[in-house]
Amino acid sequence: MTYEASDEGRGGLAACPACVAVPAAERLAELRRIEPSRLMLSLPSAYCAACISTVEGALKTHPGVRSARVNLTLKRVSVEAEPDITAADLAHVLEGVGYEAHELDPGMLSMTETDRQGRELLMRLGVAFFSMMNIMLLSVAVWSGAEAATRDMFHWISAMIAIPTVIFCGQPFFKSAWAALRVGRLGMDVPISLALILASSISLYETMHSGEKAYFDAAVMLSFFLLLGRYLDHRSRALARSAAEELAALEVPRAIVLEDGIEHLRPIAQVAKGDLVLVRPGGRMPVDGVVVEGSSEVDRGLLTGESLPVFAGPGLAVSAGEVNLTGPLTLRVSAAGRDSSLHRMADLVAVAESARNKYTTLAERAARFYSPMVHILSFSAFGFWMWKTGGDVRFAINISAAVLIITCPCALGLAVPAVVTAASGKLFRKGVLIKNGTALERLAEVDVVVFDKTGTLTLGTPEPSNLDSIVEQFQSVALALAKASSHPLAMALAGRIHTAPAEVTDLREVPGYGIEGCLNGAKVRLGRAAWVGVESVPETATYLSVVGQTPVAFTFTDTIRPGAEAAIAGLRAQGKAIKLVSGDNEAAVSAFAARVGIADWVAGALPAEKAALVRALADQGHKVLMVGDGLNDTGALAGAHVSISPAQALDAARVASDIVLLGRDLSAIADATRIAKQATKRMVENFEISAAYNVIAVPLALMGAATPLAAALAMSLSSISVSLNALRLK
Repeated sequence: MTYEASDEGRGGLAACPACVAVPAAERLAELRRIEPSRLMLSLPSAYCAACISTVEGALKTHPGVRSARVNLTLKRVSVEAEPDITAADLAHVLEGVGYEAHELDPGMLSMTETDRQGRELLMRLGVAFFSMMNIMLLSVAVWSGAEAATRDMFHWISAMIAIPTVIFCGQPFFKSAWAALRVGRLGMDVPISLALILASSISLYETMHSGEKAYFDAAVMLSFFLLLGRYLDHRSRALARSAAEELAALEVPRAIVLEDGIEHLRPIAQVAKGDLVLVRPGGRMPVDGVVVEGSSEVDRGLLTGESLPVFAGPGLAVSAGEVNLTGPLTLRVSAAGRDSSLHRMADLVAVAESARNKYTTLAERAARFYSPMVHILSFSAFGFWMWKTGGDVRFAINISAAVLIITCPCALGLAVPAVVTAASGKLFRKGVLIKNGTALERLAEVDVVVFDKTGTLTLGTPEPSNLDSIVEQFQSVALALAKASSHPLAMALAGRIHTAPAEVTDLREVPGYGIEGCLNGAKVRLGRAAWVGVESVPETATYLSVVGQTPVAFTFTDTIRPGAEAAIAGLRAQGKAIKLVSGDNEAAVSAFAARVGIADWVAGALPAEKAALVRALADQGHKVLMVGDGLNDTGALAGAHVSISPAQALDAARVASDIVLLGRDLSAIADATRIAKQATKRMVENFEISAAYNVIAVPLALMGAATPLAAALAMSLSSISVSLNALRLK
């Protein structure tokens, strides 16, 4: 195999005077030593801490590998190695220790942000709590009757703690408020910021003039409860990368282009329509194209959801992202890069994601009316008391600040996050992970549930269905052949036949057809019907041919996922319509739909057709819950009103979903829809609590009956009430 030279580094070498006299070979060696290549591989089968040490240990012992780091959450390993080390070399090493690996392009992977915002909020929350406790201790002395110089000293100490605390802890609100004001908008953070600034300013003014009252404790307490609400809101939302980015990351970054019979490894951007591309067994298709040479089997489950591989020979059209299983294939490129089917699917998901982001939470909708009202009340109170007192600015500002604090939307800000956090905890114990802050609200509105079949309602693993009717002699021959193949049906047979294998020799896999060998000098075969000379049966099957015997069909069914029937029954009992949509053939989908009791089903659906079905239901006024697991489901998952995927689903499907099922059991879906309705009810109750609090407290503040400190205490009480109501979900 030959590789085309890269232009990278030439400018650097030419520009270095000291390198001119160095022989080319030495310069290249030095460049390689200084600038190792970075490779990224996906590890779909990695799942525990032991996997990290095994994978990293195996890679580090391979010559040329400098470092290897496994990210178990993303199921990836990042490797720094000498430039002559390829991803195929590393994949081979990992296969040797039992891990499937596929190359990802580091250039197409946006770096996942760490949870920096969450850590900052938690840090500010801790600072606010520490300051609040210390200022409260100082305030006890003032409340106990400290006077004159002693009182002033405690006020100044409180100021030295409170002012830096408010400046530091109030940053999230100040920045948000300034951003809103710059564009002429009033958000929830504008009255919050005004309340913090006024409470601190009034207290500092009183302290400087030896006033009897200062409200530093109110300002810091306000900061603490506001940050608590903001942190709960942050924790209720999953920070995940875009599903469209995940899909783009699955695109093969390079392809082997054939020119005059010579292989050239080229970036996918340099592959053009009409080129010949070689795809080796085990590799993913880098382009859309037509097979012109070779025979193999292709796993299309990535794009179409078909549960079993299909035969690939000259004339078959293949798509980027499909996996070549058994034999080398030469493709004539029909589309590559941005024009490929995989990239178009990423675009489809991106459009669906942006559409769903238009959905706003109940709190955000309430804030549109609440925030302007707060300002009107506060300024009205200031103007009234300025007139009433004949221009007493200190008194008017005190009342204006009390109104701002007492109407501060802290309870409103906690109304949704507190419920989401409580509901998320309850669902987590049932094996349901809520990823999106608005998912519960949307889930409560669902009236139609659309299920994918393979990998969702089923486990996606074929199970032999007629072993009891096949004699042990044939089973032993089939076992000997099946153990030498990696085909899904062969692996299913090898795992379920418990007799001793026959002594079959000269085993050889024929790409696209099956596996054959010799038994007592006679040829035996296990594979496709036409290959063994028999008519195929309507069911999924593989066929055994033994000389002198009638060929035997081993039939298979897909295992129903635990809890699937209970989930369907539970959802139907809640009055929801159930639909099944699958990329599998009509016979398989029809038989399965009858097994689980779904009358409304669609077979042979392509990814775009699944997304179109969901969109059509939405256009009819339905709120759709999509449950799927594959790359072919991501468009529908992202476009649905709300979506769920199993934990075993493809990374892109999980990212596109709002909710992830942590276990294999689907029965929790019905529980999730029921709890979502309860959660939405609690959210509405929290808004009612907040409204009732304002109806009682605001008139008192407007009449001057509440100081800023009393307003802060009342605001805290409303926040606690909202939180306790949310905990009723548990």
